[in-house]
Amino acid sequence: MIVLLSKEILAVATEPEIILFRNRTRELAIKIGMGLVNQTKLITAASELARNMIRYGGGGTVTLEVISAPKTTGVRLTFRDEGPGIADLSLAMRDGFSTGKSLGLGLPGAKRLANEFSIQSEVGKGTTVTITRWKNG
Repeated sequence: MIVLLSKEILAVATEPEIILFRNRTRELAIKIGMGLVNQTKLITAASELARNMIRYGGGGTVTLEVISAPKTTGVRLTFRDEGPGIADLSLAMRDGFSTGKSLGLGLPGAKRLANEFSIQSEVGKGTTVTITRWKNG
């Protein structure tokens, strides 16, 4: 059973807002006693997803939650945009795939860095990505 301990929503549409979001995510990870390696994985995935949300979705919101499960706590981040959506999720989740001029490591890389990862997208309506990194993950 997962228990919600705290929740906040931040708008992320510019580079300075990404920095504020990253700092807040780090603060939450430190607050729950997450080790440096897991903090780094969480922040790296979060930064990549926030940049994707700006680049491809025109910006959006991130919900930051501190959650508790039996024997551990974690940080869950939900990225929501109202951009064009992703036409082919299976293609977008492949290493090396990119619609921009990048390395194409964004979504699959973020998935590898998270303990839990989910994505929903509808063309013309937007995309929602949720990741969770557990303190003891």
